[in-house]
Amino acid sequence: MHPDPQEMVEVIERVESGVRVGIVGNYPDTDETRMLLTPEACGMLTSSGIAISMEHGAGVDVSFPDEKYAEYGVRIVTRDEALRQPLVLSYAPLRPKDIKKMQKGAGLLCMMGSTLFEQSTIKALLSHKIITGCLDNMVSHNDMQVFADIIDEIDGRAAIMYAQEALSYLGGGKGVLLASVAGLNPCEVLLIGIGAEMVAAAQAAVATGARVTLMDNDISALQEVKRICGHLVDAIAIHPRVLYNKVKSADVIITGLNTRDFEFPKNLSAAMKENVYILDLNETHPSISVPRTVAMALSNVMVNFLSELQLKDSFTGMIATTPGVQAGIVTYNGKLVDKLIGSYLSMPSVDISVMLSGVAN
Repeated sequence: MHPDPQEMVEVIERVESGVRVGIVGNYPDTDETRMLLTPEACGMLTSSGIAISMEHGAGVDVSFPDEKYAEYGVRIVTRDEALRQPLVLSYAPLRPKDIKKMQKGAGLLCMMGSTLFEQSTIKALLSHKIITGCLDNMVSHNDMQVFADIIDEIDGRAAIMYAQEALSYLGGGKGVLLASVAGLNPCEVLLIGIGAEMVAAAQAAVATGARVTLMDNDISALQEVKRICGHLVDAIAIHPRVLYNKVKSADVIITGLNTRDFEFPKNLSAAMKENVYILDLNETHPSISVPRTVAMALSNVMVNFLSELQLKDSFTGMIATTPGVQAGIVTYNGKLVDKLIGSYLSMPSVDISVMLSGVAN
């Protein structure tokens, strides 16, 4: 005897009644394209009992249609319904209008963004007691900022892709190849700054055959670059005369965060080549041009993250027992717990470990 279809639906709902997640798409009036989960990753989560509801069309930026997500057990819903789930995933932080549509006390997982440095956003999160976690500020069990490192690596590698395209005829350049060929000098790539994205850019530029120089004002950081990249990258301290000579011959200049404050001298612009390509990684994220790669890379981490969350019953349970996750929490139970944002907005902040110890006691 076949069971009633309604009974089958109820059984499925009981199986999926543990962790419920809503996924929302990017705001159409921004250039954000990246996403946290692919359909296959969602399938791994739904098969373990996690219920996922996704906003219609949320996967368009990563070239996955709704039907592909639906194949892996994802419910396709309106944005408002996705926002009503107990845990909401959004690559960029939500705006106040959407925050107000969330359940009070719900969780929000996103990447750090400028929206979180706006008072209206923080006040909306606090008034709704939203528990906000920035994935790129969280630390793994072995003290790695896994989410941040993935984005930095993709940004760095995509920056070299940007540079090659800009130098090519199709990109409006003179039709130059970064790599060397027999009888010709390679293009010169100058990287000013340090960090995972700059190291990834150096490795990508070396792989094309370019001549690569990375400059920073911290010798220990330069020693680490040499350890990672070897003799194929010139790791040099920032010195006025050396900087001038490198800028003068560079075909590509990419700047990022420095170990210590550094401002690019304006008078050096006159020394640059006429068609030099310049990119500031402090102002742009080349990874937005390869969002599917981003989604695939982040999905590997998100599956593990949400599986651990499921084992600990909830987002709050995971926060309470995982110091690395605590490092990425911005708002918790109606309190701002991020000191940097608090200082920037002149708003009081609380140490989350103090709040958690109070709950434990």
